Amino acid sequence: MRTYPRNSPEAAARIVALVLISDGHVCRSEIDALNSLHLERELGLPGGAFPRVVHTLCEDLLMGAHDGGSTFGSVDESTLASLLDEINDQPLHRKVLDLALAAAEADRHMAEGEAIVMAAARKRWRLDEVTSGVLGAPATLHPA
Repeated sequence: MRTYPRNSPEAAARIVALVLISDGHVCRSEIDALNSLHLERELGLPGGAFPRVVHTLCEDLLMGAHDGGSTFGSVDESTLASLLDEINDQPLHRKVLDLALAAAEADRHMAEGEAIVMAAARKRWRLDEVTSGVLGAPATLHPA
């Protein structure tokens, strides 16, 4: 798995991307939700960079999916912890979780993989609840 500089826009975007792909597919409603929240601007990415982050993440995950299982299945606890540890800035934690939650809930269904990544981030970053900086209201996690 590639690494990014700590607290970089790419490291933050990768966590959002991981939530986005963790249910095995990306819905148009999820992309529309992220676009409406100006994900790239919010994270400091240049325009058009988020799809490249998603693509790179998928490449890295495919390299680890040796057993023919799901791409997301190649993300073990250690790998997930390593990805989450690339972000240690508290305000950035909240922004990433807000954006990830918006993507996860855009299709009105919180898939198990999405809930797993969100819960791992909240635990690793020691956040009891996701409070909104981007969405404007407290958010709750409703796993399916």
